[in-house]
Amino acid sequence: MTILYLDRKTLSLEREGRALVVRDGLQRLASVPLRLLERMVIRANLTLDATLLHRLAQEGIPVVILGRRPEQVSLLLGTLGPDARRRLCQYRRYEDDHWRRQWAAYLIRRKLLMQKRLLIRHRRRRPNLHKPLSDAVTCLERALNELHGNEPPPLDQLLGIEGAAARSYFQGYARLFPPSLDFQGRNRRPPRDPVNATLSLAYTLLHGELVLACYERGLDPYIGFYHELSHGRESLASDLVEPLRPLVDDWVQTLFRSEVLRRNHFHTRGDACLLDKTGRSHFYKFWENRVRPLRRRIRRHMDQVVKVITQGEER
Repeated sequence: MTILYLDRKTLSLEREGRALVVRDGLQRLASVPLRLLERMVIRANLTLDATLLHRLAQEGIPVVILGRRPEQVSLLLGTLGPDARRRLCQYRRYEDDHWRRQWAAYLIRRKLLMQKRLLIRHRRRRPNLHKPLSDAVTCLERALNELHGNEPPPLDQLLGIEGAAARSYFQGYARLFPPSLDFQGRNRRPPRDPVNATLSLAYTLLHGELVLACYERGLDPYIGFYHELSHGRESLASDLVEPLRPLVDDWVQTLFRSEVLRRNHFHTRGDACLLDKTGRSHFYKFWENRVRPLRRRIRRHMDQVVKVITQGEER
């Protein structure tokens, strides 16, 4: 299966029979059979018509449209999954406060455990960073201990536990990068350094993967259980992203450590730090290699999510 990344303003798309044709002016660049096209990612003003978008929706081929900032993303999809019973189960779970607290505590435990493992693994490789990484691990262990009781904490308390753990985690994680990148912790909207710019773009693409996975399983991505309802936010996808973030974090530090991405691949616009065109081409190439195993993990996880949400209710 093929994922088509389009990042040039002069491109145009058209359909020829059962294939999608990409042109640059009069030059024909590529032809991709629709049966082999898994999805399309657009980050440029290009030319296409509504009939093509309609055909992609009919074929079940999602279109991911990235804005100028890494957190700006839109999805064009076909219809929501046909089994409305799953969504009824999902809505009932949302009204069950105890169930929501159990779900949220489970997700955050998984996330903190993954963060802890990441830091411990790098502590073995980087003995010169033993102290800052150990301090961060200790804070994560303290947060995990707060989640070990039989009764899950209220959601607002859980948010506080997660927030404190995240600050400690990123203090340790930041030490994995050279000082020249100016990365001292997580910031966003806009990201102000190369590492945060890359994290934001990767998190956005990962979030899109989870939105698509929710639609494919017939779940409503806007009805989450840990993340509260918020206009325009796919809260269930936001829930499901949480335990996967450390996998992205580890991949991002690999990009910089191996110099796939370097400081000169970024530029600033106002307060925002952004990948340039060369940097984006490197990013998308390596992202596609990383996301393939992630998609397999997401499919397995979504099977479990559907089972948990519908347990005892779906017929």
